[in-house]
Amino acid sequence: MRLTRGERMISRLNVVLLGLFAVLALLPFLHVVAQSFSSHQAITSGRVHLWPVDFSFEAYQKVLAEQAFLNAFQVSLLRTVIGTAVNVVITCMLAYPLSKSYIQGRSAIMFLIVFTMLFSGGMIPTFLVVKATGLLNSFWVYIIPGAVSAFNVIIMKNFFQSVPLELEESAKIDGSSNVGTLIRIVVPLSMPVIATITLFHAVGHWNAFFDTVLYVTDRKLFPLQVYLRELVMFNQSNISNNNGYSANIDSTLLALESLKAAALIASTLPILLVYPFLQKHFVKGIMLGSVKG
Repeated sequence: MRLTRGERMISRLNVVLLGLFAVLALLPFLHVVAQSFSSHQAITSGRVHLWPVDFSFEAYQKVLAEQAFLNAFQVSLLRTVIGTAVNVVITCMLAYPLSKSYIQGRSAIMFLIVFTMLFSGGMIPTFLVVKATGLLNSFWVYIIPGAVSAFNVIIMKNFFQSVPLELEESAKIDGSSNVGTLIRIVVPLSMPVIATITLFHAVGHWNAFFDTVLYVTDRKLFPLQVYLRELVMFNQSNISNNNGYSANIDSTLLALESLKAAALIASTLPILLVYPFLQKHFVKGIMLGSVKG
């Protein structure tokens, strides 16, 4: 279709504005990266802006050698991998039967699922339930309470409804069970929506910290985001020995801002590396899963 002169001008204006907004969003990130690679003197003198000054890997060496950081990184990695796998499997197992019109009570179950999106039990009742089930100070407190997301169940159910029934019927004629049909036929055809909810859950697990504040006091179970939170809140490179962290970083030799920046970049990098592989499925999955009711 041929665009008019006015439409071309609006299109170019949109490109310029979106590019400007992208640059504005990128500037703080570039500033943090520059600080993480700059020397103590350059940071304290205010010479670091968008490019490293007196380039140095010292901050990363200090952060990556810190046992508290490595332990928190391991907890976050395990939580993200195990939690995302549990979320995706349970969501598929719940959404698949709900996508079938012949399932009795499907409407009532869907009503209860949607109801949880509008109303929750509240912080204190949820804490009492978690305590009663023995999940306090347990790794599984990160996994079980949030194992099902109502929004993602609805997205996946709608996508499953778009899978041709003829494919499932032919599989059943060949003797496939419902679970076999789900694994061999439906799941391979639903990879865009599965990649989408995988990204949702993975980012959510990686960035989560509030459930740790509520349910966990054992510092060995603290994830990376809580480590970063304390690193920023207390305005020091390490929490003291009384709080369970070692104090082997000499803040007089290395700028605290550089240490914080290095820890932030190291914690952000895994998600930045994973996202490009899932991004191509993201838009397709969320659109196809949301337009069919």
